[in-house]
Amino acid sequence: MTASAPAVPAGIAPPRVSLWSRIVRNFWVRRGAKALFTIFVVVSLTFFLVRLMPANPVEVYINSLIEQYGIPYAEAKNQAAALFAIDLDAPLYLQYLGYIKNLLRGDLGTSLLSAGTPVSAIILRFLPWTIFSVGTGLLFSFTLGIVLGMVMAYRRESAVDHVLSALASVLSSVPNYLIAMMLVVFLGVQWKVVDIAAMRGSMSPGMQPGFNLAFIKDALYHASLPIVTYIITTIGTWMLTMKSSTISTLGEDYVTVAKARGLPESRITLAYVGRNAALPLFTQLTIAIGFIVGGSLLIESIFVYQGIGLILLRSITQRDYPVMQGVFLIITISVIVANLLADVLYSRLDPRIKLGKGE
Repeated sequence: MTASAPAVPAGIAPPRVSLWSRIVRNFWVRRGAKALFTIFVVVSLTFFLVRLMPANPVEVYINSLIEQYGIPYAEAKNQAAALFAIDLDAPLYLQYLGYIKNLLRGDLGTSLLSAGTPVSAIILRFLPWTIFSVGTGLLFSFTLGIVLGMVMAYRRESAVDHVLSALASVLSSVPNYLIAMMLVVFLGVQWKVVDIAAMRGSMSPGMQPGFNLAFIKDALYHASLPIVTYIITTIGTWMLTMKSSTISTLGEDYVTVAKARGLPESRITLAYVGRNAALPLFTQLTIAIGFIVGGSLLIESIFVYQGIGLILLRSITQRDYPVMQGVFLIITISVIVANLLADVLYSRLDPRIKLGKGE
């Protein structure tokens, strides 16, 4: 039994809710405020953490000049002072306040190693290649994982189920960088199936980007091994998740009723079982998309693929603070936006789920 709300006496208007109260209690306002606070915290932590790393960009550059060219320390220090437009001797809090001030104006700063090159230009140049390679691999693995997961669920306890389950368990447990190294060793070195040296980079020298067949083929050629790596290392998780979700859905009452009504098996599989079983996977896919930027660091370095992951690794090695901070900011924003999209997507796919409206 539920208690009914007390009736409002006739002639007395219900209490009015102020505009400020409705704004504060609104679902999207609260989520937006939480997202902005998370971004601020991550940006602040990133700023201080990168400066706790051993050596700074000036010291790294001076040591490289001394080791590679035998330049005296004083001369190497003068070259570094002329190259780096940053005062690392200033108090840390002044550096932080200056960084936040520039960030609020949309200025991510300029690269320390590529003098005069804005960090935003570097990100816009290399980020699309990472989105293309990781996004393509994720889309293929997600689609194949759903199909194979349903096959495993419908034919559970069969030889097909046992083989696919074992394969999915192995693939989901092997690190992606190990798969990438095995592809290089076996396909490129042992069997010589592909030319690893020619596949380096994101496109061939002299190729002009554009919406034409030649450019698309060239981009797919250079991204083929990273895409295969992403497919192999993520498909196992989708298969096992889809199998578990499908088995759970097959036991629902509405599936039994649909079979009792004599509906075609194909319609039951697609409209009743497949659609509802895939709901958790769609939200996981949305969140996985948010990790596209940060999940490519080791893979791109192994294949020397010119994406944002390789740029991040180089900036970490060379202590390029502005580039590191810019890439980490993009990773944070992408993950937060992906979580917001997951909430919206799940409510759209499943009408039973409603987002709070701040009543």
